[in-house]
Amino acid sequence: MSLMESMNIGGRALRVHGNRLDIHTKNMANIDTPNYVRKIPVLNATEDVSFHGLMNEMKEDVFGVGTLPYLQGGVQFTGTVEDPTLGDKIYKPGHPDADADGYIRASNVNPMVEMADAILAQRAYEANLAVVNISKAMAQRAVEIGK
Repeated sequence: MSLMESMNIGGRALRVHGNRLDIHTKNMANIDTPNYVRKIPVLNATEDVSFHGLMNEMKEDVFGVGTLPYLQGGVQFTGTVEDPTLGDKIYKPGHPDADADGYIRASNVNPMVEMADAILAQRAYEANLAVVNISKAMAQRAVEIGK
């Protein structure tokens, strides 16, 4: 893997984990919004790096027996899904969002879960920022050596 490819993978991961942080921030901001449904970010690997996927790659490359195939790796943000759990029913008959019985549905956002998920996203962001910085430092050293 070249330095530029590692920087590209790190850059993509920075965008993905930045999106995760945005989603968790929006969830926390809407914690008291009636009828708000928590959004869950969906992340996927850009390539199948499972054992089964790796064996299928090796099977395709008949002449490269015994060598591991080159995998790009990385992560991609594929969107969000709504949390299926329901918020509590609150009796507020005068509220504009109330149903026929006078109930509104509270947000289903759990602040402890959101904070934990946001911290995980922040750590992943910091780790990928370190990858980009290390790749950058390696490229700078290579330029200095080449002088």
